[in-house]
Amino acid sequence: MSLSLEDKKAIVAEVSGVAKTAFAAVAAEYRGLSVDKMTELRAQARDNGVYLRVVKNSLARRAVEGTEFECMQEGLTGPLVLAFSQEDPGSAARVIDKFAKDNDKLVVKLVSIGGKLLGPQDIKAVASLPTKDQAISQLMSVMNAPIGKLARTLNEVPSKLVRVIAAVGDQKKASA
Repeated sequence: MSLSLEDKKAIVAEVSGVAKTAFAAVAAEYRGLSVDKMTELRAQARDNGVYLRVVKNSLARRAVEGTEFECMQEGLTGPLVLAFSQEDPGSAARVIDKFAKDNDKLVVKLVSIGGKLLGPQDIKAVASLPTKDQAISQLMSVMNAPIGKLARTLNEVPSKLVRVIAAVGDQKKASA
């Protein structure tokens, strides 16, 4: 059953809207995956804030036009599922990479982040990017380190004075 022009326009508008706000995208070939496996992949994507969609390549090319994922256009060939990270840059890569480990029929073809097209081998690097909460935690620990060191340094001055006075007092007792 072919799609009407209005249906095609709606799909392009939907995918384009998602692509404009997404942090990263992954395109993977799903040839040979069963319907059950695709349903499982969709559920994992939904749980992790990833927009997952199977779209005709001609429509996908139009959808990513004018977005930072325009670099993916030439690689959109064959039966592909598109995954867009909506919450953090590594979420789509994590979902696809984890699923591909258990299902060898899912083959990563394209990875894009920040307007740059990366090779399929770079999915592990993108998947290892921290989540938003992890990034904030790392930033806070980096910002907290100098303050903690300053507090310890300022505390050391009176501590040293007390130790010197105690040593002088011990010395006077020993000589008396």
